[in-house]
Amino acid sequence: MSTQTRNQASEIIAAWPDDSKEAAQLVLDAYGEPQETTQEQLVWHGVGPWKRVVATRAAHRHDFPAPHIDAVESVIDYRVPPGKVSALAIFDGSVVVERTVGELSARCHDEEANTLALNLAHDIVTGEKTAEQAREYYAKEFLDYRRGKPTPYMDELRIPAQTDTADPDVRLLSDEDLEQATQDGDRQS
Repeated sequence: MSTQTRNQASEIIAAWPDDSKEAAQLVLDAYGEPQETTQEQLVWHGVGPWKRVVATRAAHRHDFPAPHIDAVESVIDYRVPPGKVSALAIFDGSVVVERTVGELSARCHDEEANTLALNLAHDIVTGEKTAEQAREYYAKEFLDYRRGKPTPYMDELRIPAQTDTADPDVRLLSDEDLEQATQDGDRQS
């Protein structure tokens, strides 16, 4: 990267609120310059274990497990069965399922917290933990991190890589249904 490009991300985040700037700087320190920049976000593709990492100027207040801001999203390819989406929402509102695209992401202050959330989301999907057990474990590991104790769910992504994760859903309308509706609409005009 050129010096001009290197300065671009730093110049962009200089105008961001302190919490967002700090979160973005952690990603810059870990992965270097992003592949995409706007005044509102920085995007890295294919860094670390992530499909994509997005740092945003907008920071959202999140009180689980303790008050903090969410400004960094870490994305992986992952298929979540539709029946597990509600449990993930109960576990953590900053875990996002993009079913059609086949992505799962977590948004928090840093990569380690996102790793923790996604590892626990995987445990919920595989049935190893309930949403409540995952919430309790998240809080325990969060405190253990501050205590300087081992944090295996924060240390690395423990989810096997997945491919072909998109879920385009099931077609309900046939071509004939669509054609008939178009004809009916034409007749009413």
